[in-house]
Amino acid sequence: MATYAIGDIQGCYDEMRRLLDSIGFDPVQDRLWLVGDLVNRGPQSPEVLRYLRGLGERAISVLGNHDLHLLVVAAGVRKPHRGDTLDALLAAPDRDELLDWLRRQRLMHADAGYAMVHAGLLPQWSITQALALAREVEAALQGPDYGEFLNCMYGNTPAQWRDDLAGYDRLRVVVNAMTRLRLCTSAGVMDFTHKTGLADAPAGYLPWFDVPGRASSDTPVLFGHWAALGLTLRADVLGLDSGCVWGRRLTAVRLEDRRVFQCGCENISAGDPQ
Repeated sequence: MATYAIGDIQGCYDEMRRLLDSIGFDPVQDRLWLVGDLVNRGPQSPEVLRYLRGLGERAISVLGNHDLHLLVVAAGVRKPHRGDTLDALLAAPDRDELLDWLRRQRLMHADAGYAMVHAGLLPQWSITQALALAREVEAALQGPDYGEFLNCMYGNTPAQWRDDLAGYDRLRVVVNAMTRLRLCTSAGVMDFTHKTGLADAPAGYLPWFDVPGRASSDTPVLFGHWAALGLTLRADVLGLDSGCVWGRRLTAVRLEDRRVFQCGCENISAGDPQ
């Protein structure tokens, strides 16, 4: 049995299946960990969700910002963005089943000596605390009033964690960190404007994983979301978004030995990476 962690798929079903075939993925014995952004930008979001849903417990995914965007658009809370490719999914006969499956995915996962989140963790959070906070968001998203949560989920404030945060402000900080974070200050103030590499990062901001004294540094964290950063393999973090939808590569890492597998991709998206 092997566990393969895969970077942002974003509706690139053909590339996902080609990568799985190349590594000899066995859906009976092996497991997939997906770092989120399963949908959007690419052309085959329904096919991606159907395949992963069909794997049952063999596939574990965390939610990314594009996944949450789909849920918000489907609920009528926000309109689609320019460059979205969600129409086929929203019109699919099994739309409700696929959306319900997606809504019940995790915001963070930890097992076998690894943790997984779509974007990042704030420096104050230990793995244990971050998991507990993720469960709070998951309870709101999976509860009967999830539409109200989706309506209050977006916004850039508060930009910093405080232990006394409550209500939707508390949940919003958790969502923003785990699905949107790239850079923050040493005090954990988040930046949501920077989307490129490290060379032009704003003064005073660091990649979340480079903040000195980060409380989660004792566990390797798998993440995606940062296509401009590219594949990043370190002892403490594995950044797996290698820009498949932007014409680069889709990446899988076998967690047991950290062997890297990749397949090439066509540039099938328009707009800026998010």
